[in-house]
Amino acid sequence: MRGRAKPPAAPLPQRAGVDPVRVRLPADPAGTWPTVRDHLLDRFAGAIGSGRVDAMLAEGGFVGADGCAVRADEPYTAGRHLWFHRDFAPERPVPFPVGVVHRDDHLVIADKPHFLATTPRGRHITETLVARLRDTLGLPGLQPAHRLDRLTAGLVLCVVRAGDRGAYQTLFRDRLVRKEYEAVAPYDPGLVRPRTVRSRIVKERGVIAAREEPGPANSESQIELLEHRGALGRYRLLPATGRTHQLRVHMNALGLPLVNDPVYPVVEPDPEREDFGRPLQLLARVLEFTDPVTGEARRFESGLRLSAWPDR
Repeated sequence: MRGRAKPPAAPLPQRAGVDPVRVRLPADPAGTWPTVRDHLLDRFAGAIGSGRVDAMLAEGGFVGADGCAVRADEPYTAGRHLWFHRDFAPERPVPFPVGVVHRDDHLVIADKPHFLATTPRGRHITETLVARLRDTLGLPGLQPAHRLDRLTAGLVLCVVRAGDRGAYQTLFRDRLVRKEYEAVAPYDPGLVRPRTVRSRIVKERGVIAAREEPGPANSESQIELLEHRGALGRYRLLPATGRTHQLRVHMNALGLPLVNDPVYPVVEPDPEREDFGRPLQLLARVLEFTDPVTGEARRFESGLRLSAWPDR
């Protein structure tokens, strides 16, 4: 069986680190769309309005594989690829810089600040780690090999070339990366430490909070107290698995919800609203692995610090 043909390369450059949108014109056996404009109106007018579609056509906003602007009256051709840049909705800037811990021909190890999403998605498009790094480093092919929650700060491994991505993603899939997190949460002198927590975590699409339920464990975290000051403790968290919100769920289950967590133990009225003065006290501090491309032993450490635990 033949594989699907690889689509042609985009004739448009990225804008603010974000790829152009590619559309493939579908089959039209009934002749519903005599012109390209007819199809684009059917496809996009409901979302952005017919006036905006016509304006984009007039401005040359849709281009073909040859890089030439598509005219509104061009005959419809099924199978043709078109590209355009979407209109970005205004986004609230995340007022923290992205650090770069390491950069070479294969990797960029980024130090992501709190509140910055890793990849463009939903309402976070330009204010994302990937878009920022592509734009500032001049690396249009940059891709993350894993994800870090928007509210969590710390290390993210990105690949420079798309061809290397699979090798590094496999490291995370096969649990060959040692990940060490740091967190600030309440101190409980009666809690036995260190402690390994195993449970079954379920995260439903569209539901903000994950939950634990009976059944075979699908998550495991080791939790160690490093030190405490009064009512707060600083913890080292070592996840053996990577379920959504795993460390936050496990700490909350122990009665130690992370400082400034807007979801656990109680979902705040607007948990997605940024309060830059109250970052979640969770930091991806260390990544360790054997590099699948070079064979080197790699260890990277974040230069960020948790604000609830200032140096003294």
